[in-house]
Amino acid sequence: MGGLVARALLTLKNFKQDLINLLVTQATPHVAPVMPLDRFITDFYMTVNNYWILNARQINLTTLSVAGGFRDYQVRSGLTFLPKLSHHTSALSVVSSAVPKTWVSTDHLSIVWCKQLQLTTVRAFFDLIDADTKQITQNPKKKLSVLNHHFIRHPAKHFEENPSIISDLTGTSMWVPVKVSKWTYVAYNESDKIYFTFPLANHRKIYTHVYCQSTMLDTNSWIFGCINSTSMCRQGVDLSWKAELLPTIKSLTLRLQDYPSLSHLVVYVPSIHGSKFVVDCEFFKKETRSIQLPVTHLFSFGLSSRKVILNTSGLFYNIELLNFGQIYQAFKINVVSKCSGVKEEITSIYKLHIPWSYEDSLTIAQVPSSTEISVKLHIAQPDNDSHVALLKMYTSSDCQYEVTVKTSFSQILGQVVRFHGGALPAYVISSILLAYGGQLYSLFSTGHCLEYATMLDKEAKPYKVDPFVIMVKFLLGYKWFKELWDMLLLPELDAIILTSQSMCFPLVSLILFLFGTCTAYWGGLLSSTSVKLLSSLWLALKRPSELPKDIKIISPDLPILTIIFILISWTTCGAFAILLTYLYYVFKIVHLQASLTTFKNSQTVNPKHSRRSEKKSNHHKDSAVHHLRLSSSDAEDSLRMHSTLINLLTWIVLLSMPSLIYWLKNLRYYFKLNPDPCKPLAFILIPTMAILGNTYTTSIKSSKLLKTTSQFPLPLAVGVIAFGSSHLYRVPCFVFIPLLLHALCNFM
Repeated sequence: MGGLVARALLTLKNFKQDLINLLVTQATPHVAPVMPLDRFITDFYMTVNNYWILNARQINLTTLSVAGGFRDYQVRSGLTFLPKLSHHTSALSVVSSAVPKTWVSTDHLSIVWCKQLQLTTVRAFFDLIDADTKQITQNPKKKLSVLNHHFIRHPAKHFEENPSIISDLTGTSMWVPVKVSKWTYVAYNESDKIYFTFPLANHRKIYTHVYCQSTMLDTNSWIFGCINSTSMCRQGVDLSWKAELLPTIKSLTLRLQDYPSLSHLVVYVPSIHGSKFVVDCEFFKKETRSIQLPVTHLFSFGLSSRKVILNTSGLFYNIELLNFGQIYQAFKINVVSKCSGVKEEITSIYKLHIPWSYEDSLTIAQVPSSTEISVKLHIAQPDNDSHVALLKMYTSSDCQYEVTVKTSFSQILGQVVRFHGGALPAYVISSILLAYGGQLYSLFSTGHCLEYATMLDKEAKPYKVDPFVIMVKFLLGYKWFKELWDMLLLPELDAIILTSQSMCFPLVSLILFLFGTCTAYWGGLLSSTSVKLLSSLWLALKRPSELPKDIKIISPDLPILTIIFILISWTTCGAFAILLTYLYYVFKIVHLQASLTTFKNSQTVNPKHSRRSEKKSNHHKDSAVHHLRLSSSDAEDSLRMHSTLINLLTWIVLLSMPSLIYWLKNLRYYFKLNPDPCKPLAFILIPTMAILGNTYTTSIKSSKLLKTTSQFPLPLAVGVIAFGSSHLYRVPCFVFIPLLLHALCNFM
C-alpha cells in the first residue's frame, strides 16, 4: 500500500511534485482495493486514480510498477498495472517473471527481498544517476530508457544513454567467410579473435529472416552488420543492441528487408582461455517457423487437445496461440522433445510472450524431456488489439518437438477464484438470505420453521437472482433507462464495472453461486454444531436450566445492555460493539439450546410429567397471548431460525473485522476509531440483535408484519449480488433490513 500512498501524495494541494521524479512500486494494487471492505478505501482509490487520469499531462513522474505474478496470492497482478493513457507514456507495469535476470514469480512478501529482483532494481538505480549532479536524473527519456533496459528487454550489454551504433572492427583478427544457411561454431581456448562473415546478397533471395544465438553471456558486442563490403569491413553497425538476453543464451532475430544497406552479417568470437561456448546462426523463411496452434475451447474440460509437431531442425519457432486472450482461459501446454545422437544435456527455452502486457514467463527444460507449461493471463486482450499470444521456442537442431495444448479445468477455476474470489462472501450471504426468507414464509404459511439445510436446498437457486441482474445490465444499455437509473441516485451495477475491466467470465455468476451455496451450507452446519457443543459445555459447567415459562421480548437487562453496547460503539469502535452484541446473541441461543436439551432429557426420564408440562404449556399459550409460554416444538423452531441468523450475522461480523483489527493495532495511539465505517451499522444492528436474542417463533408467527418480512429477503439477495459483489461494504446494508423487520414482528 506504500506505493498507493506515494501516488496519493500528488493529490495534496501543498505538495511539491518536483520533490520526486521517480516512483518504483512493488506488488501495489493500483487499480482497486483487493477487498473493498469499506467505502473510505474505495473513495481513496477513486480520488487517487481520477487525479492521475485528469492530470496526466502535468504529472512529470516516471513510475514503475512491478507485480509478483501467479505466486502472489494476496494481490493479483492485474491490480498492479497502472492505467495506460495515450498521452501518459512515463508509466511502466511489468510482472517479475518477465523482468530480465529475474525471470521468476514472487509471492507478496518475497518480492521485496527476492535477490534477482533486488539486483535488477539496484542496477537500474545506478544507471539512473546523473554523472554531473550525482542524483537521479531529471531527464524523463533517460529514465524510461533505463527502466526499459533493465525491466523490459535487456540486450546483454551495459546501459548506455547514447550507444555508439558504429563500431570499429580492426585489429589482428581472422576473417572467415561463411556461405551456408545454417552454421554452428564451438569455441574453446581460442587464441585469436575471429570474425565470421555471412554475405547477405544470396540469402535475401531465399530467406526472410536470420537468427543468431550465443551462449557467451558477456556484455561485449558480438554481432555486427557491414555496409557495402566485399569480405571484411573496418567499421560495422553494432546489432548487439537489438539482441535479447535469456537465461542461458543471448539471441538476435533480424528481418532482412529491414536492413537493405547491409551487405554482410559479422559474428565476433573473442579470444578466450579455459571457457567454452557455442554460437549458432541460421537463415529461414518466416512461414516455416511461425506455426498457428488454435487453443482448445473453454468447455472442452481437457478432454480434447490440439497438437503440432516441429519436424525441421530449426533453432527458433514461434507458436501462435490463436483465440487466446481472455482471463478465464487457462491451458496446459505439454512440450515433448526427442533427440537423436545427443550425449550431453541440451537446454531449451520456452517463452510465453503476451504482446499486450509485460507478463511474459519463461520455462527452461533439459532435453530430451517432457515439459508442462501453465498458460493463463493477468490482463485480458484489449478490444482494439489484434496481436496474438506467442510461445517462443528456443530449441536444439538435434531434437524434434511435439507441442500439445489442452484446456485445464482446474486452472480455469483458479482464475475464477483469483479474479472473483473476493465476491464470494456476497454470494454466500445471498444464499443465506434466500434460505432465511423461505424459513420466514414457512413460519407464516404453516406455523413451523423448517430446517436451514432444507430451505437452502429449496430456495437458494441461481435463477432467482441472476436473471434480474442480467436484465438490469441489459436495460442499462438504453439511454432512457440509464437516465431513470441516475435519477433514482442508484449506484453503478457491479456487473458493468466488471465488464469494463474485461473480467466477466461466462457462467462465472453460476459458479460463484454454487460455491456460495456450498459455503453457506457448511457454514450453517458449523454454526449449529458449535451451538450444540457450547450448550453441552454450558450444561457441564452450570446447573441445568429450564425452558422459559414466560416469553419476554424486552427483559429488564436488555435496554441497559443495548445502551452500553451503543456507548461502546460511539466511544471506541463500531465493529467491537457489533462483535460484543453478536457474542451476547450467541450466548442467548446457547442458553436456549441447553434448556431444550435439559427438557428432552427430562422427557426421556419422566415421560408422563413431560406430557403434562407440554399440555399445560399449550393451554397457557392458547389462553393468554400476552403471557406466552415456550413449548419444546416452539423452542426447536426458534433454534432453527436462530441457526440461520447466527450464520448470517457471522458473515456480517467477519466483514467488519478489518476495522476491529485496525482499531486494536492502533489502540496505543487513540481510543476512538475515526472515521469508523461500522458505526452507522452498529447503531442499527445492536438493538436489532438484542431483540432477536429474545425472539421466538411463537411470538412472531401471528404478526401482521411476518408476510411482508418473508418477502423482503429475495429482492435483497438480488441487491447483494447486483451492488455488493465488487463493493462488499454495501452487503451489511442489505442484511440489516430483514433483520430489523424480523425484530419488529414482535411488536406488530
